[in-house]
Amino acid sequence: MAIKITEECINCGACEPECPNNAIYDAGASWRFSDGTDLKGMIDFGDGNTLDAETLQAPISDEVYYIVPDKCTECVGFHDEPQCAAVCPVDCCVDDEDVRETEEELHAKKEWLHIS
Repeated sequence: MAIKITEECINCGACEPECPNNAIYDAGASWRFSDGTDLKGMIDFGDGNTLDAETLQAPISDEVYYIVPDKCTECVGFHDEPQCAAVCPVDCCVDDEDVRETEEELHAKKEWLHIS
């Protein structure tokens, strides 16, 4: 699963620098797959869809910080626990019940984002 930021977020920004995948963005900020990852050029999602990693994507929230589920690995491969949740002063970084992934899938996503 991925982590999401709830509407209880106070927009303190503590979570953003902790994310090893650069999956956390300020409210209203556009994002790219290439931000903080090794993804460059055309990327393949494995389902027949491709996208330029440099293409600006629309913000997911313009109210509070948000996490891009396609970039969130719950810190698997980097830390023992999601760092956003560990530093959040109001506990608003929680499991996203709409995005469920196994540990193996999270490891594979980490490898996809950060080609070794």
